[in-house]
Amino acid sequence: MALSQADLTRIALDITANLSNRDRFSRLLTTVRETLDCDAAALLSFQGHQFTPLAIDGLSADVLGRRFILNEHPRLEAIARAGDIVRFPSDSELADPYDGLIPNVDGDLKVHACIGLPLFANEQLIGALTIDALDPNKFDQFTNNDLRSFSAIAAVSLNNALLIDKLEKQANNFTIPDTKPSGQLHEETEIIGQADNLLSLLNEVNVVAATELNVLILGETGTGKELIAKAIHQNSVRANKPLVYLNCAALAESVAESELFGHVKGAFTGAISHRSGKFEMADKGTLFLDEIGELALNLQAKLLRVLQYGDLQKVGDDRSLKVDVRIIAATNKDLKSEVLAGRFRSDLYHRLSVFPVMVPPLRERQQDIHLLAGFFIERYRQQLHLAHLGLEPSSLQLLEQYDWPGNIRELEHAIHRAAVLAKSQSQKDGICIIKNSHFEFAQPSPIAIHSNKNLQFKQSVTSLPQTSLRDATDQFQNQFIQQIYNQQGSNWAATARQLQIDSGNLHRLAKRLGLKYKK
Repeated sequence: MALSQADLTRIALDITANLSNRDRFSRLLTTVRETLDCDAAALLSFQGHQFTPLAIDGLSADVLGRRFILNEHPRLEAIARAGDIVRFPSDSELADPYDGLIPNVDGDLKVHACIGLPLFANEQLIGALTIDALDPNKFDQFTNNDLRSFSAIAAVSLNNALLIDKLEKQANNFTIPDTKPSGQLHEETEIIGQADNLLSLLNEVNVVAATELNVLILGETGTGKELIAKAIHQNSVRANKPLVYLNCAALAESVAESELFGHVKGAFTGAISHRSGKFEMADKGTLFLDEIGELALNLQAKLLRVLQYGDLQKVGDDRSLKVDVRIIAATNKDLKSEVLAGRFRSDLYHRLSVFPVMVPPLRERQQDIHLLAGFFIERYRQQLHLAHLGLEPSSLQLLEQYDWPGNIRELEHAIHRAAVLAKSQSQKDGICIIKNSHFEFAQPSPIAIHSNKNLQFKQSVTSLPQTSLRDATDQFQNQFIQQIYNQQGSNWAATARQLQIDSGNLHRLAKRLGLKYKK
């Protein structure tokens, strides 16, 4: 049964409606599934030898965060090289990239119908549309011409989105080519997410990147502040110049000035040669000062002079050196409070915070958790040399319900550990599945096991009322943190060390839980 002209007209009208790219792509796939009666469909963009999902239908939610490198996925590589419709034999031996990723289907897709439609614009591959059905004969009734019509419509929709994105970047005076749609800023720095607060942040990044303003990036530990700094640099007029990184928290006071400004031979014991500091290395480029709130007060004054006048003095040298450096600073501290406490210079704070941006914590980006989980799962599938690595639906729900005090960094580490455990316990050839039991926060942690020596605390935990996982977790954390706090003599820093958590994150968690403690 061939597709009618009415079918094609309806599809074209659907995707040309006044919708966002995300909604337009989702509507396209919904129409594809309804028209072709398939079990799964995906729209992918192609760039840098990899396919990136833009929209999915009938696939596990984490697929949207995965990145499919061509040489890792033979079916997608075949689609990329074909130049026309690819109908894979129902018993094809080429591994399917969606094995284990279609809900309610257990195991490999050994026998099924699979078609790939490469998408072109100006004879260049820009993406692909994939359709799968569990019935191996599902697509026999559709001719290649029918499918080419789908391909043409999808290609136009994708190409229009890419063109609009490019025009928007040019309107903001960007100089970096080949930017990506859907909040992806640069080929080398991809920021994963679709939450409104993240997209708002990326819009701020787009605005400030084209300027020469100093930027202060605020946010909790593990939220991705360094990625934001890279994105600002890579989308600025300084993109072809160095981006120099310095962690102020790791600076020993004895060498801090030399690290920042350099020194001359003989300036101090051990200075056996001239050395360039970070400012000199970043000349004409960008200097990223991470953990700026940890910088000593005496260095803050010298840093301020460089920002004000653009000149510096190396240690042991009376001469001044002119530099042209853009500063991007980051901190997980409340610098306004630090200024009031006398630990941070107010004049330096105002110099750095010309354009402050706040990176939202992961718990405020719940809809992005499945995207990030898919991204990390694909990364560790490659590193662990697994053919396929999937996530149980209940495990995805577990990830979405957890509070993530360590934010994206904690999520990445949790996925890495779970993938290693899943591999070690896998009983199947080919497909490896991450389960709830592979996550530390889904079972007693080493700290919780240690605390079980205290019978009274154990009984209080096991007697928690039946409630939601989030509420039960909050009650457990509240009681457990309070106990460790008391054991450590009401010392909050010692409590953080015992719990193996960043002190700032512990303060924020305690505030959310309503815990009272002495400062």
